[in-house]
Amino acid sequence: MRFARPAGLAAALLMSTGLPVLAALPASAAGCSDVDVVVARGTGEPGTLGVIVGDPVFAAVKKALPGASVSSYAVRYPASLQPDSASRGNQDLVDHVTHQAEACGDQRFVLVGYSQGANVVANSVGISSEGALVGAPIVATIPADVAPRVAALLTFGPPIAKLGKHITGEYEDRTKEFCAVGDPVCRPNGTNVLAHLSYTRNAGEAAAFAAGRVTAGQ
Repeated sequence: MRFARPAGLAAALLMSTGLPVLAALPASAAGCSDVDVVVARGTGEPGTLGVIVGDPVFAAVKKALPGASVSSYAVRYPASLQPDSASRGNQDLVDHVTHQAEACGDQRFVLVGYSQGANVVANSVGISSEGALVGAPIVATIPADVAPRVAALLTFGPPIAKLGKHITGEYEDRTKEFCAVGDPVCRPNGTNVLAHLSYTRNAGEAAAFAAGRVTAGQ
């Protein structure tokens, strides 16, 4: 991760607790690649998929799957403090994966969520983020017939973890959760704001897990 402007990155976390957010960048639907990496960025996080998690994780997944075609999709949602922000992301993620699954019969999916984006991912697989920081009720879930094509879920700094909740059920074995020591967003006693901005360092580990799940299902 490029820490050229640490203060700006710290602001990304502070936005989740009350400051204005940055506008979302446009995203386009994926073609029929072998693997589609679907990313829900954090609150106010800049970057095509998110500079802290999405962009570096996508690059690492492509490197970890050299023999596969890998596309990306940035979930379209406010990533803001609006009460329905995570729900809107939840709906868009499910709509995208459902559409892609119908259009591309062999495509697999890797779901990535950072901070509020982790709430979006959790909601989309039936684990409600309501009551968590920047959480919201579930409005849609990935259809049962599509679920087996979700190869891996990668969550970073998930707010539901602060409540003692995690992705469980049929997706549990396919999920890799990262919650840094001291992260105040996912740790009950966390006080280190910078810990919430540290997840770029986990991109390689996350990608290796995702690649392993993809190849295991081939």
